[in-house]
Amino acid sequence: MAFNELPIDALKKKIDDVMHFLSISLSIANAHTVDFYTRDVWSTFMSVSPDEVLSAVSSIHEHMGAVEEEKDTTFGFCNVTKKLLDVSALLMTAKAHSLSGLGVCVQLEELLQNLRLMTGDTTAGETSSRVVVPDEFMNCKKAHEVQAMSEVVASLAKVCQVEQVIDVGSGKGYLCSYLSMRFNLQVFGIDSSSTNTHGAQERNRKLKKFSRSYQKHIRATRNHEAQPVDTGEWSKEHINNSENSDSKEQGSKNCVMKETGKSMVSDEPCALPEQVTSVLSPSDKIRECTIDPNDFDAGSSFLSMLSMDVIEDTSPRVHPSQLSLEEREKRKRENLERKSREGRENVGDGSLYSPLTSYVTAETELKMLITELEDAVLVGLHTCGDLAPSTLRMFRAKQELRAVCSVGCCYHLLSEEFDQDRQECVNGVCGFPMSQYLRDQACFCGRNARMSACLALERVSAGGGLPMESLFYRAVLHVILRDHYDGFKSEKRVGNVYSKASSFVDYVRRALRKLDLDESKLSESVIQSYHERYSPRMNEMVAFNMLKVSLAPCIEGLVLLDRLCYLKEQGNVSHSALVQLFDPLQSPRCYAIVGIKESTVA
Repeated sequence: MAFNELPIDALKKKIDDVMHFLSISLSIANAHTVDFYTRDVWSTFMSVSPDEVLSAVSSIHEHMGAVEEEKDTTFGFCNVTKKLLDVSALLMTAKAHSLSGLGVCVQLEELLQNLRLMTGDTTAGETSSRVVVPDEFMNCKKAHEVQAMSEVVASLAKVCQVEQVIDVGSGKGYLCSYLSMRFNLQVFGIDSSSTNTHGAQERNRKLKKFSRSYQKHIRATRNHEAQPVDTGEWSKEHINNSENSDSKEQGSKNCVMKETGKSMVSDEPCALPEQVTSVLSPSDKIRECTIDPNDFDAGSSFLSMLSMDVIEDTSPRVHPSQLSLEEREKRKRENLERKSREGRENVGDGSLYSPLTSYVTAETELKMLITELEDAVLVGLHTCGDLAPSTLRMFRAKQELRAVCSVGCCYHLLSEEFDQDRQECVNGVCGFPMSQYLRDQACFCGRNARMSACLALERVSAGGGLPMESLFYRAVLHVILRDHYDGFKSEKRVGNVYSKASSFVDYVRRALRKLDLDESKLSESVIQSYHERYSPRMNEMVAFNMLKVSLAPCIEGLVLLDRLCYLKEQGNVSHSALVQLFDPLQSPRCYAIVGIKESTVA
């Protein structure tokens, strides 16, 4: 097996284990925080104190191995009352039934090495110290995701001997741009939002300018002819090797520039001249540039890769109504010339990608969207809700899709086939469960449990914390609505009132106004009395939510194992695996489903 992948029978056994654990513990994840006080959630589920829970949570990493359960309990829950008696038993069992505890995941480097072997590349090579350009076009989280995923996608393309990639839910085109520029792949980005597609086109245009200058620099460097680019008033020169080495050792993000012969060193991200920042979006900053030693001298600076064709005129754009007839005609001619020039530049330019606007499902005819479609790799980076399962169904159904790499997110937006309260699924096809194995068992999670699956255990464990005060405010507001507004229910949502509120009283008044309720019914003292009454019980909510966080990896694991099982059930998929692509601290939704069709490899 190419990925050291799990046989389907062993996978089903793992799924059974997780389902058995969740059959006992899922009720905690499905309890809604809004109802915490109105339904007395703590007393309903717990036979321990909040302090016992918080103490057990904080010491969970000190425990090794199995915990001996109390008599007449299952996973820490009383067999009679169904309330939690043994917190440590619950936490340790949850840890054992997470993806990491089950031992079902392939690590990124292991996957890349196996893909190299599938192409006959026996070099042990490590992931390159990649480069090119991410930081000035995307933030650090997105750069981390794009670099890791692009390595996998490029390797899959090599294994399948294809040159096309289809990115479903491509958003602003970060992954598409990187794949096309770094790996010379022809990429089609499909997104249902025309706003995203337009933004991707603009980013693509800017990257095209960078790409030309970048490729020129590589060619010049390889010929030992690289020269500093003279931009007139602002001159950029190479950073010498010793300076570059020192900055790496110190882990700094210093930037060295030379202006009129004067050296400037800054501890801040580089502040670019106005001409250059006009090429980037307002939020973009250039940080440390990691250089690929295989492409050019590690001592050169990213800044020296930029040339004058990246710099745009920063003069304000005058509205056509303020122009004379002659000036309007001149602008029209210039626009036509620019479009014609860009069209000529795009011909035969394999480094660019094509953003497309379309809503896609497994039934979508890709050849209607992409006339030049050939065999391709299908990818999705943080495809939301049902789009992730739709991506896998599309992979199974379309012969031209030879491999898939799918990272999902937003589990709370998944449709569930066996949720009695669910809305209709698209074309009668739901997002969960996907596999026939779980469909035969009518597997069901529930929206609140799927919402809990979105929580980030690693971040919370590292001190990230939860927005407890805002959750507390919302739960107490629910008590006020019950007591003074006849258990008011509305389609309207309170929304993000908390961020604008200066106090609990202000929060309640803002919420009542948003719900179109009469705030004059309640005096300030009455509202404040609710805060004083429930504040001593806030630790219950904190402890309960920490248990939800601890269960999150198990619920996420069930969703992902179901998707992996679905691929393994398909007769035309020869290799499939669940891979941890990202650092969960940087990107909590860090797992990818990877699959290759059977005719691709011998």
